[in-house]
Amino acid sequence: MKKLLLLFFILFASEIIFSQNITLSNKAEVSILTVGPGDNLSDAFGHSAFRIKDPVNRLDVVYGYGEYDFDTPFFYLKFAQGKLNYLISKTKFNRFYLVYRDYYNRSLKEQVLNLKQNQKQDLYNFLVINYKPENRAYLYDFFFDNCATRIKDVAQKATHNAIDFNTPKNYTEASFRDLIQNNLNWNTWGSVGIDMALGAVIDQKATPEEQMFLPENIYRFFESASINNGKPLVKKSTTLFKRKETKTANNILLSPISILSTIAFVILILTYKNFKNHQQSKWLDIILFSITGLAGIIMILLWFATDHSATKTNYNILWAFPLNIFVIWQLIKVKPAKWFVNYIKFLIIMLCLLTLHWVIGIQIFSKALLPLLVALFIRWIFLVNHYSKKS
Repeated sequence: MKKLLLLFFILFASEIIFSQNITLSNKAEVSILTVGPGDNLSDAFGHSAFRIKDPVNRLDVVYGYGEYDFDTPFFYLKFAQGKLNYLISKTKFNRFYLVYRDYYNRSLKEQVLNLKQNQKQDLYNFLVINYKPENRAYLYDFFFDNCATRIKDVAQKATHNAIDFNTPKNYTEASFRDLIQNNLNWNTWGSVGIDMALGAVIDQKATPEEQMFLPENIYRFFESASINNGKPLVKKSTTLFKRKETKTANNILLSPISILSTIAFVILILTYKNFKNHQQSKWLDIILFSITGLAGIIMILLWFATDHSATKTNYNILWAFPLNIFVIWQLIKVKPAKWFVNYIKFLIIMLCLLTLHWVIGIQIFSKALLPLLVALFIRWIFLVNHYSKKS
């Protein structure tokens, strides 16, 4: 066992030393790899990485900026707070290719960069130094510092800002939210969750450079970029693997619009019966105030208690109001306080403000929430009428 450990240490150390001292040959190539979307929310936006290939030095490795360590203390807490460090990864190209082809079935495209020999060497040296343990970690930000933006930033640093990013021919202006949702089906829980968790800050228009937070846009912008006084940045583009189409079973009954419409229908039916019978289903109102209050508290925490830039200024609290959880005791009382009726009127005004925010475009909300929002609006009007008659 000691001999095996010693051998492993020698091989590991020699690999590090060897990789640090490599001088790339004139046959070396530096490429950008763009991985297509996967089937899950976590990989719905693709991935970008550098490939360094040098047949003379028997080198063919991939560096990417999208790895994280599950062994990090308080991993999930740091992730929720926006304080989780991501890592630069390094793997052999063959393994990288086979994993995305055979295991994930995700498309893979390559762009060979038109770099000078010294630029190739500088970029490779940068990656080697960046991969050192003391340099590997960086504080991830989905929009401004992720696996794609790092490709752009590293390429610019290594070439001493010799790259000019031109606007692609098929470029269109879009907000951050539009750019995200273009990669998602709106009638999925992932899409609804994103629209609920992320605030109005992502409804502003993204500049051309800011659009490069998406790997596919890295591909597009690199394709039209120039370097070294007007030469095309990309020398050759190749599709290494095209995703095989597979049939995915979409259960429409479990989709957000189906479930939220069913919940809204139940709320409206019970509200109608309560109105006809001059009664109140208190259990229903307790559930509604509890759910909207807890959802609002989560949004407030994401807004003020985390370092996530995208969760700020979230006007979903106009329907999921945090204080709802603290006034539930008024629903239990036989005759609630007079101020409580005014409080419910305030909730109605908040829903009207939400509609105004939506129409003007201050913040775009999930379309799947619309049936629930209508049901809440009608329920709150019923409660105001019901309590007013009581008093």
